[in-house]
Amino acid sequence: MDFRDYMLKDGEKPLDKIVDDGGFTAIFRTIAVVGDSLSSGEFEGTKEDGGKSYHDMFEYSWGQFIARACGSKVYNFSRGGMTASEYCESWGEANGVWDESKKAQAYIIALGVNDYFNQHQELGSVADIDLNDWRNNKKTIVGYYATIIQRYKEIQPDAKFFFVSMPKAEESAEERNEQAKTYRDMLQTLVSTFDNSYLIDLYEYAPNYDEEYSRFFRLGGHLNPMGYLLTAKMISSYIDWIIRANPRDFKQVGFIGTPYKNTVDKR
Repeated sequence: MDFRDYMLKDGEKPLDKIVDDGGFTAIFRTIAVVGDSLSSGEFEGTKEDGGKSYHDMFEYSWGQFIARACGSKVYNFSRGGMTASEYCESWGEANGVWDESKKAQAYIIALGVNDYFNQHQELGSVADIDLNDWRNNKKTIVGYYATIIQRYKEIQPDAKFFFVSMPKAEESAEERNEQAKTYRDMLQTLVSTFDNSYLIDLYEYAPNYDEEYSRFFRLGGHLNPMGYLLTAKMISSYIDWIIRANPRDFKQVGFIGTPYKNTVDKR
């Protein structure tokens, strides 16, 4: 074999290489997915009166597809309709997501659709963050998002964080796509603010969620089983790319959550 086959190729972009086994994402033995319906395997049904019904079916979530591919433990810290504010103000505490027993080596945060598009909450900026005490963060999307990061850093200081941006819709949805770009740019400011954090930029590199994509991968306004599996492949392939692009950052992942570290190897 040639070990260079596993290294980043010159000019390789995220999602140029799709992995089926999770790739280097498998180095994380515990992963927590913080998100809303699209992180929860939610399926959209139809009731007898013609109204919609919504069902979180976590075994179909992209997080659990990643778990099965990698053999890792993946927590679904998610629910249909979730917002960062609800996560911080009530749901997180009620569901034990801050418990030491559930801490993870990696956190994938995929929030924003309900906060930004559906509830039109104030986006805010990194100026809303008190880096010394999350309790002082302003009640904006950025303030709450940062609170999630800071609280997990308290229980797992060396954890890696991956922030997921939203894909584009069809090209004609110019306003929606521009808003998604603004949200993506906000996530990039969080990457610059917090160490051990990375952007999974689906806005730039994922397929557009247009009519052709929807015919195969969507069920109503949510994804179908193929869509959640494809998303799992995109997320794990993107993390695999990040690891191969930044190997020094991930050499000591095995020590996350332990009292051990290597202070000699600088390669």
